[in-house]
Amino acid sequence: MLIGESAALITAFCWSFGSILFTIGSTRLGSVVVNRIRLVFAFILLVPTNFILTGQLIPLSASAESWFWLGLSGIVGFTLGDTMLFQAFVMLGTRITMLIMSLVPVIGAFSAWVFLGERLSVLEIASIAIVIGGISSVVILRHIESEQTNRRHMILGIFLALGGAMGQAGGLILSRKGMTGDLSALSANVIRVGVAMITIWLATLFMGKVKYTIGRLSDKKGTLVTFAASVMGPFLGVWMSLVAIKYAKIGVASAIMALPPILILPLVYVAFKEKVSRGAIIGTVVAVGGTILLFIGK
Repeated sequence: MLIGESAALITAFCWSFGSILFTIGSTRLGSVVVNRIRLVFAFILLVPTNFILTGQLIPLSASAESWFWLGLSGIVGFTLGDTMLFQAFVMLGTRITMLIMSLVPVIGAFSAWVFLGERLSVLEIASIAIVIGGISSVVILRHIESEQTNRRHMILGIFLALGGAMGQAGGLILSRKGMTGDLSALSANVIRVGVAMITIWLATLFMGKVKYTIGRLSDKKGTLVTFAASVMGPFLGVWMSLVAIKYAKIGVASAIMALPPILILPLVYVAFKEKVSRGAIIGTVVAVGGTILLFIGK
């Protein structure tokens, strides 16, 4: 059975639908508030699920090393990376932001080259160039097509999306390092979400924003959408992504999980009535194709 590959495909669909929901939630509640609330929702869902499947509410049997790397992964991926990602959703829109997130595998390959001394082949370098070229063409087209675009606003959104991509790439690498022994992907996600939740709420308490954050729950539609996004994102989506990297080669899993920019094209039309030009579609397909080619090369 292709457990890892199937999990990666489920992940791609979850992240596609989840990104739409997170965009709506962040627009109504604010990106930082959404990140705080969705981690609580995800943890509430994960703990009983972990108990049913493993017999433990919290995976205390995991080694200290696993707790360290997975906890750090949660902080890098959920607390830091996703805070920037959700604000990018608001500033750039779902489609452009998720396209920039296609850089996650590229960032991973570049990091391995810089920090681990892994050599990049000619095909891998060409693939990276294709991904960057495809993304750049779509971003430039978006700027040209919209006369209302505020340049500073757009540049900030791009940097936030890049920060989200780096957070996700770093989170995956750290997660893989922490998933040692027979620790299940579900238990690993409990640790990641739990540590990230504690970290972000301690920061919220320090900033005196707890009352404000809880008060935002009065927006019932925003809260409901955020809950649904939490199911698709940190609960099911991230769980399946950890299953994918545990049972499939990271290259294959990453290539499949890079599909959301294509899957999301019809979704943004339905959800936001956003018309997508032929050039933008071609640029998106080129960028995703480059991502897949990168891992075929590996």
